[in-house]
Amino acid sequence: MMKKLKIVFMGTPEFAVPMLEVLVNSTHEVVGVITAPDKPAGRGMQLMESDVKKCAKQHSLHILQPEKLKNETFLAELKALNADLFVVVAFRMLPEVVWSMPPMGTINLHASLLPQYRGAAPINWAVINGEKETGVSTFFIQQEIDTGKIIFQEKIAIREDENVGELYAELMQLGAIVLGKTVDAIADGNYPQIPQDHITDIQHAPKIFKETCKIDWSKDVDYNHNFIRGLSPYPAAYTLLEGKVFKIYRAEKIHSVESRSGDSAEGSSYITDGKTFLRFRCSNGMIEVKECQLEGKKKMSVEEFLRGNKLNSN
Repeated sequence: MMKKLKIVFMGTPEFAVPMLEVLVNSTHEVVGVITAPDKPAGRGMQLMESDVKKCAKQHSLHILQPEKLKNETFLAELKALNADLFVVVAFRMLPEVVWSMPPMGTINLHASLLPQYRGAAPINWAVINGEKETGVSTFFIQQEIDTGKIIFQEKIAIREDENVGELYAELMQLGAIVLGKTVDAIADGNYPQIPQDHITDIQHAPKIFKETCKIDWSKDVDYNHNFIRGLSPYPAAYTLLEGKVFKIYRAEKIHSVESRSGDSAEGSSYITDGKTFLRFRCSNGMIEVKECQLEGKKKMSVEEFLRGNKLNSN
């Protein structure tokens, strides 16, 4: 008979919510939820709760929001929950004093096929790098980040025009299924622990910063198309258009000889008819913008943008 586990769940963003829901609706007991402290946001800078906290409140779960994970009061409260297993999804890096606490260990769900795309932004980088598939992995946390023994993995195809927002939603649902399967297997005492093989050619997934998002038009059209998909809808790839930040959310690629040459430009090498199309030159073709947002304006179709902004081809 499968053991009923006492679980502490750790997570913050929307991505982690379906995983918490799966555990709440399982035969196991969620004895605590650890999430980020409330933070001021928006124009009024009002305190905003994390998506995981909102979900936890709906289920009347015990919530802890430590500023520091090594705080003695927090550690005492965490230990008092007497959990069998900690489950981590899209949370911050844990100190050993936390992840080593539960007798059955601490598991993490990561949105990649480990050991590939270890790091903070695995979904973005898989799309940016033009991968044809990705997936989710559950594993036991150990000292080095995202390197622990793998329990389960499930693959999913990445469609050619799929953006990171669409893939995010698919992986969120897949992750919930795989996490539920993982926790049940641990409770049953029958689960694999596969060491992550030493692979020299590992793609990493570092955190995305604003400077990461700037388009380099000297690169080829396939790369830039993937780059735009991999940052859409958030934080969005951008270029400079007549000195203003111009975000591109959706685009199509055109392989052609009409391309730019030389070093990358500040988003100045484009062609347009002023009504229906706007195309930026890459090293071996063009990117045709379909959905965009000019600095200070709302997101819109390229036709809407061109109606309100007069551009001359250059």
